[in-house]
Amino acid sequence: MSETEGNLVSVSELTGHIKAILEGTFPSIWVSGEVSDVVRPRSGHVYFTLKDAQSQIRGVMWRTAAARLKEPLKDGQSVQCFGDVEVYAPRGTYQLVVRKVQTQGVGGLQAAFQRLQAKLNEEGIFDAERKKPLPSFPRRIGVITSPSGAAIQDFLKAASHRWRGTEIVIIPSLVQGNEAVERIVHAIVSAHNYRPKLDALVLARGGGSLEDLWCFNDEAVVRAVAACTIPTVSAIGHEIDVTLCDLAADVRALTPTDGATKVLPNGESLRRNVQNLGQRMRRQATQMLESRRIQLESIATRTVLKRPHDIVHDRCRVLDDLDARARRAIFSKIKLGRAQLASSAAALSALSPLQVLTRGYSVTLTDAGKAIQDVSQVEPGQAIRTRLHRGEIWSVVERLEEEQD
Repeated sequence: MSETEGNLVSVSELTGHIKAILEGTFPSIWVSGEVSDVVRPRSGHVYFTLKDAQSQIRGVMWRTAAARLKEPLKDGQSVQCFGDVEVYAPRGTYQLVVRKVQTQGVGGLQAAFQRLQAKLNEEGIFDAERKKPLPSFPRRIGVITSPSGAAIQDFLKAASHRWRGTEIVIIPSLVQGNEAVERIVHAIVSAHNYRPKLDALVLARGGGSLEDLWCFNDEAVVRAVAACTIPTVSAIGHEIDVTLCDLAADVRALTPTDGATKVLPNGESLRRNVQNLGQRMRRQATQMLESRRIQLESIATRTVLKRPHDIVHDRCRVLDDLDARARRAIFSKIKLGRAQLASSAAALSALSPLQVLTRGYSVTLTDAGKAIQDVSQVEPGQAIRTRLHRGEIWSVVERLEEEQD
């Protein structure tokens, strides 16, 4: 038998040895740390992570122990847990099976989170008035994420089902670790230099513990998100994860998949809307055409359209009647005018001094043509003329005699 075959053990045997050594070495123990990633399935058990600045361990409270808690565990709590170290063989991991919990307040990371949140909130970084609306139909979207992570795959998958008319530009960056802050800030700044320009910017990362997501709570990153002139969507973690970037961004998405839903229009919904509008237009057009057809048929049955010349003939008859009435009125006016003129001429003739001359009278005039009524109007030797019914007599005044009263 070779040396390899003599030392060969199965995975189960190795895990069993580790389980026996670990659980036998550590009796029940008190462990202090900060709670994060609390999960409460329907079974009633509570799963969480207990961590400090350098390390973390998974913890579990079975339903009976969880029922005795005075208040439920919350992310960010600083606690002291009493329990036993246990190896979970199916996964080859170790965990702390907690029987008692004593809360100590807010943990260090959570306290730092709250302090920075209060500071930035006081500066107005999270104010709703600063939020920019997302474009309805973005042509180009930038996604800051890890190109090898699951977040970008989820985003692209959701985007492909939602809208295909937008170009998606992946801006690679670290999203976890000590160098992530600088890389994310640089990615946000560089996003403004893309040409054609980006219509929207998405920060995407899958879920994780508070430590894993802590770079998105860094002040430099939060301020870079707030200062970004491109409408920004924060799609970080799962639904229960909330980072300061979520508060500073213009729109918060619960997950990367939800980020694609927020930033891209719903193609299927738009298609249905277009179809509905098309159907409504067709129905309205059909109704309008039918209404106009009925109107035309109604108009077509009218006499004026069946015999259009009748109205012309009627108007001609009316015009002839008006012409005849006008002629009669004019001739009547002329006849009446002639009669009035004749009467006036007769009256004028009767009053005319010339008419008196026909009866043997005459009129004596000065050489200037002025009728002489008094001897004082002439002098001896003055030429005068006498107007008769027929002709005139010129004479010279020899003597004047005034009529004695």
